[in-house]
Amino acid sequence: MESRYNTEKTAPADAVIIERIRRGDTGAFDELVKRHQQRAYQFAFRLTNNPDEAADIVADAFLRVLRSLDRFKGDSSFTTWLYRIETNCFLDHRKRARCRPSVSLEDMAPHDEGQLQMCAVDGSPSAHEYVETIERMTVLHSALARLPEHHQTILVMYHAEEMTYESIAEVLNLPIGTVKSRLSRARRSLHGVLKPSRRLFTLPIRRQRSLAIS
Repeated sequence: MESRYNTEKTAPADAVIIERIRRGDTGAFDELVKRHQQRAYQFAFRLTNNPDEAADIVADAFLRVLRSLDRFKGDSSFTTWLYRIETNCFLDHRKRARCRPSVSLEDMAPHDEGQLQMCAVDGSPSAHEYVETIERMTVLHSALARLPEHHQTILVMYHAEEMTYESIAEVLNLPIGTVKSRLSRARRSLHGVLKPSRRLFTLPIRRQRSLAIS
């Protein structure tokens, strides 16, 4: 089931486009944005669960990319660099606004024996199942909003974006051991916040994919 997203390799097309931007090609930056805006927005929305704030973060991130592109040396992939900038934008937005944060990880739920359960329902849900799903999402968003921003970020990167430990370490500029320990602490914190609502996450689900805590 391991299909984690690895940001280590720079796509050749990115390098070509970046070189064109540096040479003054006015249309090249638009091409770069088009190549990465969907994933960038997806990441921002999962961090914020707010389409307007996600759009603001993406716009801010690409503006910083444009201003800082001369300093991009290619030591990491462009995608890794973009994730790093976007993460900083998210943290800056939180520091400025201190509005209620929420993370779109609706597929992540607590499970017994120290696991996080990725849940998906096959087929068309009944009205009752739909209400239960909405309730789980609401509780989970609220719980994630109570975690520190760095816990939110690492949970989104690993469980929603399916990034590898190595990629997360590169984006956050942390040792892999620190990434693993921080992720473990974030999971424990989330489990603790969700403990009063565990009944919502023990309902029968027809298809489940478990992610064991390592």
